[in-house]
Amino acid sequence: MPGKRASEGVRREQILRAAFEVASREGIGSLTIRGVAAEAELSHGLVLFHFGRKELLVHELLEWLIATTSVLRVSGDVARFPRALDRLHALLQQEMARLSHQPRHVRLFFEFWALGARHETIRARISAELERYRAAFLAIMEELLHAEPAAFAGVTADGLAAVAVSWIHGCAVQAMVDPEHFDVDEYLAAVRGMVRQLA
Repeated sequence: MPGKRASEGVRREQILRAAFEVASREGIGSLTIRGVAAEAELSHGLVLFHFGRKELLVHELLEWLIATTSVLRVSGDVARFPRALDRLHALLQQEMARLSHQPRHVRLFFEFWALGARHETIRARISAELERYRAAFLAIMEELLHAEPAAFAGVTADGLAAVAVSWIHGCAVQAMVDPEHFDVDEYLAAVRGMVRQLA
């Protein structure tokens, strides 16, 4: 008696995870339907049934990567802090730790970003996601400006959000380039020291 067939959603997730493995190991340019099928231990025809052609698989992989990598979720541990400055500190720590533990995801995200130089659809999607990630910081930055106006005189919530996101992405790149020497606590201590010196 044959086993139960996997649902369409489960099968698509299996294929996308296999596509991630192939692309993160060999690069997006080396992604093929046959290679993904072999990685997923599925037939070539089944991968084609779910994704039709390589281009669609690449675009769906980008959507999967965005959902698993660049969506900002404020955890309960972050939300419990009553002060906006403490929440911001905890959020920066959360995002640095999360992204530093996903170097293959970060590397592939930046590979998609580079691919966007030649593909307008990918460029637009990456740009929209980076903007959405930055905008997710706006509420906490507005609270911070309201709570401590003297500390951030002449600064906008947009400006603060842009700096925070630039710093997080910079840390993610550093963790990708030199994962053995990347330490979240050390980086946070360094930025606190730099801010004190600049103040």
